[in-house]
Amino acid sequence: MFQIQESQLIMTPFFSIIIPLYNKEKHIKTTIESVLAQTFQDFEILVVNDGATDKSRTIVEDITDGRIQLFSIENQGVSYARNYGIEKVSSNLIVFLDADDLWTTEHLENLKKLYETFPNCGLYATAYVKKSNQTIIPSVYPNIPTIKNWMGIVDDYFKSSVINSVAWTSAVMIPKSIIDVVGNFNENITLGAGEDTDLWIRIALKHPVAFSNKATAIHNLHTDNRISNSNTNQRNFINLDVYENAAKSNPSLKKYLDLNRFSIAIQYKLVGNDEKAKHLIDAMNVANLNAKQRALLKLNRTGLKVALKVKSKLQNSGILWSSFR
Repeated sequence: MFQIQESQLIMTPFFSIIIPLYNKEKHIKTTIESVLAQTFQDFEILVVNDGATDKSRTIVEDITDGRIQLFSIENQGVSYARNYGIEKVSSNLIVFLDADDLWTTEHLENLKKLYETFPNCGLYATAYVKKSNQTIIPSVYPNIPTIKNWMGIVDDYFKSSVINSVAWTSAVMIPKSIIDVVGNFNENITLGAGEDTDLWIRIALKHPVAFSNKATAIHNLHTDNRISNSNTNQRNFINLDVYENAAKSNPSLKKYLDLNRFSIAIQYKLVGNDEKAKHLIDAMNVANLNAKQRALLKLNRTGLKVALKVKSKLQNSGILWSSFR
């Protein structure tokens, strides 16, 4: 007689959702609630508590849902936490969500449709909006159709990511089989200094990227506890130079690298580290920058701080100012 083993009765979830958690007690409950409210419910949630020192862990423990798994580790950074979660997933389809961002109710359904329509891609991404207080800032993706609910293969990932990145951590899904080939998040990049960008580049250079222009993720721009607020001089940024060889035959990649160099150089100039800023500027083709970006690079530290304050005030008033537009 054929017998079914107990292990065969365990159903693999369609999605495995990884949430790295570090000191997000004000946000983690709302973030997880946005997952539990999804129209598509076949998933597991892996929360990796990266040594949080606030009440984050207790808040997660108080949420009653059998699909939530909580892992607690010593604080080793967001890349390590995500990689730890990757090793624990049950599904081949890994979805990422930061502990202070949100999804609309159709996000997983959107990703599922995208995957089923284009099953052989290395990365799946949806559009997202940024939220600053009550101001909603839509993202812009050059060379991608703007017709409602369009989805398809991105012709040129790097060309379409020069204003807002096609891939953003809380709006992507990656098959684990792809990560097994291209590698995990680079743990040498610390304090949120481009570990996600580095992975997107590695995938986009080798695999097609599928995209849905339906915005189903929300990037919260609040200031408390964000990793990016860490002291710039203590962060190990992505090494963009390793992709320069590939950029020799890929102008879109070169421009994408230079725009990332611009962003990092501005951060270094803001903390007075002109030496590291100069290294990045020297590696740029300034023709890849727009007029606003070139003007900002010429400002000293004081001028940049004034510009940043003006940008913040305008944004809080609902007026968008960006050097990338």
